[in-house]
Amino acid sequence: MQEAGSITHEAGDRVTVSVGLGERAYDILIGPNLIASSGAEIAERLPGTRAAVVTDENVAAAHLETLRAGLDEAGIDCADVIALPPGERSKSFDALQETVDSILAARLERSDTLIALGGGVVGDLAGFAAGIVRRGMHFVQMPTSLLAQVDSSVGGKTGINTPRGKNLVGVFHQPKLVLADTATLDTLPPREFRAGYAEMAKYGLINRPDFFRWLEANWRDVFSGGAARAEAIAESCRAKAEIVERDERETGDRALLNLGHTFGHALEAATGYDSQRLVHGEGVAIGMALAHRFSARMNLASPDDADRVEAHLGTVGLPTRLEHIPGGLPDAERLLSYIAQDKKVSRGALTFILTHGVGQSFIASDVPASEVQAFLKECLEQ
Repeated sequence: MQEAGSITHEAGDRVTVSVGLGERAYDILIGPNLIASSGAEIAERLPGTRAAVVTDENVAAAHLETLRAGLDEAGIDCADVIALPPGERSKSFDALQETVDSILAARLERSDTLIALGGGVVGDLAGFAAGIVRRGMHFVQMPTSLLAQVDSSVGGKTGINTPRGKNLVGVFHQPKLVLADTATLDTLPPREFRAGYAEMAKYGLINRPDFFRWLEANWRDVFSGGAARAEAIAESCRAKAEIVERDERETGDRALLNLGHTFGHALEAATGYDSQRLVHGEGVAIGMALAHRFSARMNLASPDDADRVEAHLGTVGLPTRLEHIPGGLPDAERLLSYIAQDKKVSRGALTFILTHGVGQSFIASDVPASEVQAFLKECLEQ
């Protein structure tokens, strides 16, 4: 295990980012062809383990055979594969029950390993299942989307959605290892890649203005692949790891990672988690643009910063305004009700991540609901 928060460059274009959490510390390996070598990496850290795989039907068709071969080569028994329908609607109680039942039917023990092969939905669901089966079993993340590689696979937040809101039921359960195979991104649909890029840009907007400036200059290289993409993924993982190391259970600074998410989660709930209309990263992109515009409206930041953020996100093809969401949206009062249900609410007070400018985000408590509703009403009328 490397020093906490460190990045190590290795042969073969592989990068290791370490998350320093004491006895719960783990490595994030970033590079091509990691699914093929996954068995060896898991066996080294968890000798003698058996495994089950949670994935979705699309990812299984593309990568499950490679994963199985890697596990077989390392002598790891794959006891079961749970392949769920793709999409946000699989983050549900029904899918959780199916997953838990399958794990128990395979007679996996606490010392065995649940492998999440897929995007953020699969990782969040599988991590939750691993956290509650036998009061916590081993868990390995193999994120296959950019969004999962730079965000949801790191930090141990797991959960499912309910009709009342997103990620309202879950546990903190850290993985034992994250294997971010960058080769999986080569076949990712452009819309999904852009959605992941929103989370990447988020780290620059939180507290890394130099990274955001670098993305403004180099985003085309990130999209085309190669060294720039791997470096951007590694920097994103390092940014998240440093915050998680300081605040594993989101009692303080970790809330900064929710920049754009309070607005974004409300929009996802308002669209019924319909991925045809809005995927998570697109909700985050609109949410970050709204957070900067709302900060300017509250005289906390310059409108120029809001324009700059919106311009960059729009340049890469991300939506930035409510009118960019196809289909109608509820009125401002209903959107506010979704925000009030969001998990960033404490004792009825609205809490947002706002900003004093690019890379200067902060936690704002006791934000007046009337101001938020008026702002949303203006946005809906534009």
